[in-house]
Amino acid sequence: MIYLKSFKLSPHTVKNPNAYPYNVFKSIAGEVFVFTNITVLYGNNGSGKSTLLNLIAKKLNITGAEEFTNIRENNYPLDYILACSFSLEEDESDGESDQIPDHSLYIKSEDILYEIKKIQQEEVLKEGYLYQQSKLGYTKEQIEKLKHSSQMYKQIEAMKFANEKYSNGETSIQIFDEYLVPNGLYLLDEPETSLSPTNQVQLAEEINKLARFFNCQFIIATHSPFMLGTLDAKIYNLDAPLLRTYRWTELENVRFFYNFFKERRNEFE
Repeated sequence: MIYLKSFKLSPHTVKNPNAYPYNVFKSIAGEVFVFTNITVLYGNNGSGKSTLLNLIAKKLNITGAEEFTNIRENNYPLDYILACSFSLEEDESDGESDQIPDHSLYIKSEDILYEIKKIQQEEVLKEGYLYQQSKLGYTKEQIEKLKHSSQMYKQIEAMKFANEKYSNGETSIQIFDEYLVPNGLYLLDEPETSLSPTNQVQLAEEINKLARFFNCQFIIATHSPFMLGTLDAKIYNLDAPLLRTYRWTELENVRFFYNFFKERRNEFE
């Protein structure tokens, strides 16, 4: 299922070389990303893949979008977002949609790490649970009622049990199992965080199934060769000077792994 068809970056530039996020995308200003069921944004640190996910989430008002930290100092981020544009698929007869599902999510690697932390540290369980409910749209009044409810303490007990039973990676997989439900658009920022190679492949295979059989669309920022090699995805390389798609075997990070093991091949034989 395709919900978001394309996203166009702001075509404008500014004189200030440090103006964020103009400076991140100055070489591809005005370019258009065209999405499939699974689209990957590949790039090393500083390439802009996380910034792009957040821009999309902000523009589409998707749960999980973050405010830009320097927004009080200048209007660059707001001006940039306003100048971005997007298009949705409209032909429902082809199994497509003209709207973004309400339960769509932007899930960042730090969100997953926070979830793991609140499971592993009993003193922050209550804070973490209330924080998550506020992210899901609970009002202040509802949060106050929840503080003393049996519902909250049952959830905390379940988290304690999970802490005893599961590793970080297993907990991450459980979190994705909970959040990634059918009929949704999901923006995932480095979902491989805390996952072993085996679990990275498992998660990628699950994403493939959700996209193919359960009407989900994914836009994923990653540089994991295990995710890249498993996902049935269209890949944009944000490290390249011009915006175009790449095969996963062409990407620098993947080639690094390939050459690393190739040079040490005799140690495996």
